[in-house]
Amino acid sequence: MAETERENIRESMLEGLDTAARKGKHGGRPPVITADMLHTVLRRRAGGESVEQIQPDLIIPTGKRKGQNPSVASIYRALAEHAKREAYPEAVEAAHADFAALKARDVPAPRTTDQPEPTRWRCHVG
Repeated sequence: MAETERENIRESMLEGLDTAARKGKHGGRPPVITADMLHTVLRRRAGGESVEQIQPDLIIPTGKRKGQNPSVASIYRALAEHAKREAYPEAVEAAHADFAALKARDVPAPRTTDQPEPTRWRCHVG
């Protein structure tokens, strides 16, 4: 009975998240490094400046740390993500296409009789 109740809670939570996503609302923190900030960092790095020289001039526009400078680690993380997107654009496009296909499919594909029921909870004691 508790498993059924938990499944109902999970389904209603996923429905709520899906409804919010359709309205354009996505949870989580706002990004510290915005696209404009990343563009500035890339432009100034191309000009020969180091991340440590650029960091004091950047201001976080939203969120808990609004008005403060991002950390050097955040800038390096954003640069690494940008480099990954640039290096593997087809992988990014494929991931977006897969995600859109999953969102469009409301009903999961039917299981055949030779496929076992998936295991949801597994505890390892040791």
